[in-house]
Amino acid sequence: MAHGTLTASKKRLRNAVHRSDATSRDGILERLFTFAFKGLVYPQIWEDPDVDMKALRLTPESRMIAIASGGCNVMSYLTANPAEITAVDLNRAHVALGRLKLAAAKYFPNYETFYRFFGEADEKANVGAYNRFLKDNLDADTVAYWEGRDVANWGRKRITLFSRDLYHHGLLGYCIGVGHLVARLYGIDPKYMVKTRSLEEQRSYFDSALAPLFDKRLVRWATSKKMSLYGLGIPPAQYDALVSANADGNMSAVLRERLEKLACDFSMQDNYFAWQAFGRGYAPQAGESSGPSGPLPPYLKRDHFEAIRQRADRVRVLNRNFTEHLQGVDDDTLDAYVLLDAQDWMTDHQLNALWTEITRTARPGARVIFRTAAEPTLLPGRVADPILDRWTYEEAESLELGRQDRSSIYGGFHLYVFNG
Repeated sequence: MAHGTLTASKKRLRNAVHRSDATSRDGILERLFTFAFKGLVYPQIWEDPDVDMKALRLTPESRMIAIASGGCNVMSYLTANPAEITAVDLNRAHVALGRLKLAAAKYFPNYETFYRFFGEADEKANVGAYNRFLKDNLDADTVAYWEGRDVANWGRKRITLFSRDLYHHGLLGYCIGVGHLVARLYGIDPKYMVKTRSLEEQRSYFDSALAPLFDKRLVRWATSKKMSLYGLGIPPAQYDALVSANADGNMSAVLRERLEKLACDFSMQDNYFAWQAFGRGYAPQAGESSGPSGPLPPYLKRDHFEAIRQRADRVRVLNRNFTEHLQGVDDDTLDAYVLLDAQDWMTDHQLNALWTEITRTARPGARVIFRTAAEPTLLPGRVADPILDRWTYEEAESLELGRQDRSSIYGGFHLYVFNG
């Protein structure tokens, strides 16, 4: 990656996260988060794409913009057949991962190679597949990223992550790994959860084994430190929002509540997020002739592979700020916006700049979705009334879709529809 491009990427990230003076305690924490967030954070995105697609009601005419993150959901949205997707992200690792997934869909010879690469992500043959099918079909920045080396990989090329279990790496993978280690120190193996066969068994294991961990002194102490949740991609401002939303006022209680939903509200047979959290990977897949197998993101399902391959050229992945990108988009041209939880990071000034551009570029009936650490929508009282009055907040639908979100880590899911 060119030095100028890398410098611009760092500047965008600093502008998004830094809200306090560099010499203040919060300012120092924000800059530590920025440093941590420069590398791979999310090998898998943690928002439910099935919920997103229900809310967005995508059609073959839909033009949409989304924050890329790990790229899974952008790929999954292709199953709904939209006309165009622009995926933006401040993290160059996420941009490189998204571009790699698109190239793999287009150039890998078959589904088996694609699934082995992103579903299992732990075989040496994946590096060979990259060299044979992908390397010459990627842009220079993406090749430079995956063939680059860093301390987190002990000097090995980043592409070797796909031979060493991608999902055990990145900040999220390391954070989940630490959680498993702490649990085992207390004699608890979270992987037992993937062996359960009913919601009743899941509830029993959570109540008897996992829930008591959150009352342990070590866990309460560790989760009281803002840096402890950098692995979940939670910056200091979002940490504060999470704690303030909890009646007990402590992060340990927040995490227990979120893990309870993940463990108990959805069957393990249908929740690939739970498999990643408790099993540290996707469920083993049966062969093509062996009938149904474990849950997967939509983009990794065999039945969707050919459609995604045919539609992959409809996606652009850009290392860019969401608002910055919208400033170059024509009026009245977009139908769907996916903000993830990015607004939890924003100041009022940044929120108003964002929603000014969303409102300008939206077609009548356009739909915006986002998630928040706390339960309520954060826009009223912060985004100017003349802007927000042009949108309808679908409160009942938001609540229902939030209940259906299998990732279970957010307090609220929110849907706004443009009145025109």
